[in-house]
Amino acid sequence: MEGGPVNHPHRPPHHHPHDHPRRHRLAHLLKPHSHDTADKLDNALESSARGMRALWVSLAVLGTTALVQAVVVAMSGSVALLGDTAHNTADALTAVPLGIAFVLGRRAATRRFTYGYGRAEDLAGLVIVLTIAASAAFAAWTAFDRLLDPRPVQHLPAVAAAALVGFAGNEWVARYRIRVGRAIGSAALVADGLHARTDGFTSLAVLLSAGGAALGWHLADPVVGLAITAAIVLVLRDAAREVFRRVLDAVDPALVDRAEQSLREVPGVRGVGELRLRWIGHRLRAEVAVVVDGEATVRQAHAIAVDAEHALLHAVPRLTAALVHADPAPAPGEADPHLPLAHHTAA
Repeated sequence: MEGGPVNHPHRPPHHHPHDHPRRHRLAHLLKPHSHDTADKLDNALESSARGMRALWVSLAVLGTTALVQAVVVAMSGSVALLGDTAHNTADALTAVPLGIAFVLGRRAATRRFTYGYGRAEDLAGLVIVLTIAASAAFAAWTAFDRLLDPRPVQHLPAVAAAALVGFAGNEWVARYRIRVGRAIGSAALVADGLHARTDGFTSLAVLLSAGGAALGWHLADPVVGLAITAAIVLVLRDAAREVFRRVLDAVDPALVDRAEQSLREVPGVRGVGELRLRWIGHRLRAEVAVVVDGEATVRQAHAIAVDAEHALLHAVPRLTAALVHADPAPAPGEADPHLPLAHHTAA
């Protein structure tokens, strides 16, 4: 017997059994919600809309920052500032694949894409990782070229000012992207925010290169350019780890523990079997088997499955649907009812 993610026409959206846990009733009073498909879609659209706003606002800020820096690069010839400008430009352009992913994520599921298009966001995360890697390679190449062929940097005060502009713009964008990304559960947007934060620190490194050049150290500019490359590689590692974990359906083990605990508290649930959580874009789905009384009727087992889904929706942040399978408690001498499936699941 299975329950969710469906709209149950025979049960009103807010009808709950009298033995439903008291904390779930309190949660409804403090934060009422519906499990209707239309309401879940509205929440998904709101998450995507917040992500889109974060992208376009940060694109405007970083685009302006990169433009200011590009003008100074043309005047000064600083490769450290050039590397920072390239990185800022790449960071601004990552809004494009993420924006496409958020738009695709709004589309309804089809008979071909039965889970919808949320995983497009994970593909966008891979594009961001590749973009960070490309900017690191470009920064390294320009720094090595200038190290082999040193040239004086012109207009040092303008270079210093551009560095401060780069830091301010990137730090603001980083805070904004990370905050929104964590709020809506988007690993790609969080990775993009971490990318912007590193850009801010590399901008401060450009300030150091301007100071070194002002003191007469001509290699300051390419050396700082190499330091910027190292910083980009570090953020590349963190972003790649986050994105690839999401692609491989990794979740925080604490979420699994929390889900299991909430299921054990549901009246009628005698045990929790296999529990799986997976991200689809910035939303979670769950699949779980619960053990119920073997003498329960089909309607009773279905009601327990629905209550289990309800408990999960309250307990697990950003969970939008759960498929709950009810298994009967084994009776003495009874064969495993799943035995006919064993040869299909064998390694």
